[in-house]
Amino acid sequence: MRYLSGIQPSGTPHLGNFFGAIQQHVELSRGLGAGDSALFFIADYHALTTTHDAVKLRAQVADVAATYVALGLDTDAAMLFRQSDIPEVTELTWLLMTVTGMGLLERAHSYKDKVANNITPSVGLFTYPILMAADIVAYDSDIVPVGQDQVQHIEMAQDMVTHFNSAHGVTALKRPEWRLSKTPKVPGTDGQKMSKSYNNAITIFVEGKEQKKQVNAIVTDSREPAEPKDPSTVKPYAILALFLTDDERADWEARLRAGGVGYGDVKKALMQKMDERFGDARRVYQELTTTAQGQERLNELLVAGAARARPIAQATLTRCLEAVGMDSAARRARGGRA
Repeated sequence: MRYLSGIQPSGTPHLGNFFGAIQQHVELSRGLGAGDSALFFIADYHALTTTHDAVKLRAQVADVAATYVALGLDTDAAMLFRQSDIPEVTELTWLLMTVTGMGLLERAHSYKDKVANNITPSVGLFTYPILMAADIVAYDSDIVPVGQDQVQHIEMAQDMVTHFNSAHGVTALKRPEWRLSKTPKVPGTDGQKMSKSYNNAITIFVEGKEQKKQVNAIVTDSREPAEPKDPSTVKPYAILALFLTDDERADWEARLRAGGVGYGDVKKALMQKMDERFGDARRVYQELTTTAQGQERLNELLVAGAARARPIAQATLTRCLEAVGMDSAARRARGGRA
């Protein structure tokens, strides 16, 4: 079984990224069975739809890589790499574009949502699902773990696979399947889905005064500590609960219903849980992002991951080029490489 997931470097990873994806990715990398493989790419091409600052993009790519390594991704078992280190993906994107109807892209929920949130539309943003499909099918992926909001993109990739194979009378591309994350939606400080785009995120490794500032930004109402509260209406608790065991959740919910627990108590507990969960990883993250040795280690890991992943993409692209009639002698002389 081959698993694949992409992480967009659009800012410092936050709790939504952790509970919605990173935690599952780390666990997956540590539990691969014989014959299984996992690929995790940092989607820097995708980031160009919103980021047009070279220095910022490089820093954000390093930030994502450092976050994964610090939180324990097994880079010996799984492949971690930059999307842009696999040029075959963009070539495959064009091949998919030639068999993808405009109507399919016009129905994309993600595009509509971003435009509704005042993100300036571009051709790149509109064709985002095709690049995402190329990312997935380039590696003959079987399973793509996603949140609920990304299911449509996998279904679109499935359609593109069908269209390409049908148009050329081949089975060059494998149909991927989606798998929902255990925690598909993590609330932000305003109660909506946590997202850097919505400015409602709590970053993973934040500490000290900045941690307190971010946690205190969680919206609450005017109820006094003594008042009983339905746990489902307490926004700070919705985030705290992600860190708790079943027994801890039962205890907190009983206390909230009984009254005597203030919002400040919940927020303080959240900060303590963050320190407990991320304290050790925070130190590794700092070393990776602030020292020359750490940055060199990150780059070596990403280059090594790409070296393992690229032959898979090369083989897929070769099949597709042969299917459309572009298996040139010059390409064969390069061993199928771009």
